[in-house]
Amino acid sequence: MALLAWCVPRSQWSRTVKTAGFRLQSSSSARALHEETQTQHDDEEFRVLNLNQVKNQRPLRRKVPRPEVPPPRSQQMATDQDWGAVWPGPRSFQPATVPLPLRQGYVTKRNQMPPGKYANAELMKIPNFLHLTPPVIKRQCEALKQFCTPWPKGLETEERMEKHFPVTCITADYCHALPTIRNPLSRIVTVQLKLGALQLDRHAKDKLLRLVGERYDAETDVLTIVTDRCPLKKQNYDYAIYLLTALYHESNTVEPWEVTKSEADMEYYDFERNRSKRSAEATLNWGRTEGDGGWVTVPAEYASAVTRLFNEGENAYNLDKYKEQSMALLGLSVAKAE
Repeated sequence: MALLAWCVPRSQWSRTVKTAGFRLQSSSSARALHEETQTQHDDEEFRVLNLNQVKNQRPLRRKVPRPEVPPPRSQQMATDQDWGAVWPGPRSFQPATVPLPLRQGYVTKRNQMPPGKYANAELMKIPNFLHLTPPVIKRQCEALKQFCTPWPKGLETEERMEKHFPVTCITADYCHALPTIRNPLSRIVTVQLKLGALQLDRHAKDKLLRLVGERYDAETDVLTIVTDRCPLKKQNYDYAIYLLTALYHESNTVEPWEVTKSEADMEYYDFERNRSKRSAEATLNWGRTEGDGGWVTVPAEYASAVTRLFNEGENAYNLDKYKEQSMALLGLSVAKAE
């Protein structure tokens, strides 16, 4: 108590003594309670003193039994199972259900292959079409047949379909993982049409070809119009149809200044309006008048050969064709000319 008084100021000495007395009483009461509890516990079970206990030894943790995890469902599936019952509709990827060794992700230098399907967040990000297998699609088509109408008669072949439906519209849809569901590339619309389906005359066809420029392919006779300036696909489709309609009507329109064009103003060689036609007819009808019944006209093969020679340029094929038609026009054979 003297030591306690020396350590504690005199003003707090009485309170400290009272507190120490309380602590002594509390500790004695706890010791008595512990002895009573220990006596009861010793009566129930005899405790063994372990003298080999190492200092600071951690107590053994109780092992919690883990439940047995069954094997993945993909390892128990039969090869002839009904996949439509396993994966009936669109849902997130589940690796234990899909019996396929799918891989997706970033390939590192350490791992030369993409990550597997287990614990792969990349496979769960994108939408999958595992529910659209060929047997499921066939089953769905069979169910939808009752709502379909018969195929129209007269469209059994590709030629007949192109004849009745000459315009082809090509669009694309994309599935991607972006904050927006609208892909910028899906707005592009391509409209194709064979020029022969428009039934244009020579003036209208020449005018249309000059308006479209490189959008026309002469080998396949296909006119292609691509629109992508509008934000929506429907808007670009309407704009493409508008362009096609405007080109058709503008090509069939004959301006007043086009009628007064002379031979020097023509952009191409026109045999019907050229002096070559008059010279050829004068040669064939030497000594005859136009009013006689025996007036001879220039053959269409000769007119085509001359037109191709001037419009397409001189090459081996055009020169040989022009030589052949010229000799036929004059009634000469190749053996006599040689």
